Amino acid sequence: MMTQDKWWNPVWVLRTGRMVMRPVAGFDAPAIAALKADPQAFAMMLGGVRNQREAAEELAEDIRAWGAWGIGLWSARDIETEAFYGIAGIARRADGRGMALRFAFWPEARGHGLAREAALAALRFAHERAGLTRIIAVAREGNMASRMLLTSVGMREEPENAFWRDGYHMLVHASELGAISRPHHHPEAPSARAA
Repeated sequence: MMTQDKWWNPVWVLRTGRMVMRPVAGFDAPAIAALKADPQAFAMMLGGVRNQREAAEELAEDIRAWGAWGIGLWSARDIETEAFYGIAGIARRADGRGMALRFAFWPEARGHGLAREAALAALRFAHERAGLTRIIAVAREGNMASRMLLTSVGMREEPENAFWRDGYHMLVHASELGAISRPHHHPEAPSARAA
């Protein structure tokens, strides 16, 4: 088990069938910076790919978020090998739309249900432990993989809240407290990209 940079509350650590999810920390900086610099992993995220300085600034903000809100982004790693798969969690959107599910995984980690596993764990924590009654997620209309993942974890699309950003039609999905108890399963869904 990783011991470096263990600043977080132990109740914030999540374990899924295949992953251990810990609040992001300084230890994760190189892996997160590489993930955020990869266009295949991060191009569809709000703001697109990041340089190393931007990734470091965001990591500091993400760590502060845990202290402020008791929720944030997790580093998703293999439960046995500690291999870094990506990030997932809940972050306050800068555009004022609320607390939002976010996830980004290495392209090699896609197609195995890892992003779905992490997203579901993050939503459960947000509703059941952090007490958030409403969580949104935003995905480009053309990002079918993310849209299918969001539906599979019980989030419903809200067409009335769709908006345009940088020439892309953005769709808003929402999870209300208690609504994730029966997630849908899409066995033939394409691998999930960043939301």
